[in-house]
Amino acid sequence: MRWLSQVWTVAEMGVRSIPQRLAWTVSAAIGIALVVMVMVSILSIATGFRATLEKTGSPANAIVLRSGTDSELSSNLTLEDTKIVADTPGVARTPDGATVSAEVFVIVDLPQRATGTEANVPLRGVQPAAFEIRQRIRIVEGRSFEPGRNELIAGAAAAQEFAGLEVGSVLDFGEADWTVVGRFEADGSLSESELWCDVNVLQPAYRREGQFQSVYVKLDSPGAFDEFKDTLTSDQRVSVRVVREDEYYATQSEVLDTIVVSLGTIVTILMGIGAVFGAVNTMYSAVASRTREIATMRALGFGGSAVAIAVLIESLVIALVGGLAGGVAAYFAFNGYRAATLNWQSFSQVAFAFRVTPWLMFLGIVASLVMGVLGGVFPAVRAARTPVAAALREL
Repeated sequence: MRWLSQVWTVAEMGVRSIPQRLAWTVSAAIGIALVVMVMVSILSIATGFRATLEKTGSPANAIVLRSGTDSELSSNLTLEDTKIVADTPGVARTPDGATVSAEVFVIVDLPQRATGTEANVPLRGVQPAAFEIRQRIRIVEGRSFEPGRNELIAGAAAAQEFAGLEVGSVLDFGEADWTVVGRFEADGSLSESELWCDVNVLQPAYRREGQFQSVYVKLDSPGAFDEFKDTLTSDQRVSVRVVREDEYYATQSEVLDTIVVSLGTIVTILMGIGAVFGAVNTMYSAVASRTREIATMRALGFGGSAVAIAVLIESLVIALVGGLAGGVAAYFAFNGYRAATLNWQSFSQVAFAFRVTPWLMFLGIVASLVMGVLGGVFPAVRAARTPVAAALREL
């Protein structure tokens, strides 16, 4: 208890003396705040991208691709393949037939609104059941496309990010002209970054008659997946890969997630080194300005370890203030900020919103405390080892 009392006394006096060296303290806190803000903002890119993809899938749906492929872009299925999928047990059915949508996925070029540079935008040809399978889809402007006509609808995120997608616009894709007749939302999922049209019109426009990239399936229930998968993959007539829709889209974020986290870690370390040096200078200055005070307390019986811990606590307080400021700044500056980036699996642009989550804020504070420890440990050791007799001669 006596040791804790000593630590508290020295730490309290140190914190109260911060205004006497305000410039150095503010400089160190700002350096740490900048590191935390940059780290949190970079990681919010991966978090937002991942959240967009995770919203897209449902465990009650399945996606069928060509065996050996990991994305729709590289998959290829025939009309006969899609019929076999529709007849497989486990598929949800209505009076109109099996709830499946055999789809074509192509990439078109559109200019970004912010820069004017061309970007890859996914154009998806779907069958009528697609709207039943993706129940989040809802038209918010105009109307849906009519089967058999060169019409398309644009996702809200795509319409916001790319030029030329206003309702009524006419676009030249493939070997046809397309009229934008509506805009849809899908609760912020990946579908909002896509353009949708009738698959039977898209196929001849790109000379893909009888060819599909994927089949989206609504299952009787999430529990019907295993039966559906086992039956289809054991069918000798087809060579396919079957995956739950939510799991498929979750894996789509892995490449970007790795890139962003690696980049964020490197930038944080490099910037953190500078912030640590700033904290070291600040704490050395604090120790130097309190040499007499520390020597007097040592002469009164305060232990060296108590003094060292107290100096370290002071460094942590400064770092914590900087970390909180950086996290709050990142939240107000970047949370909800909309951007588009490349999905490395489909090589198409995905529009998404940055997400500064409580977990990222926590990581930022932890990083600031680590910088506080690194910045305070050497000054703390110096304070503990200050020769009492030499310091007292300065009185």
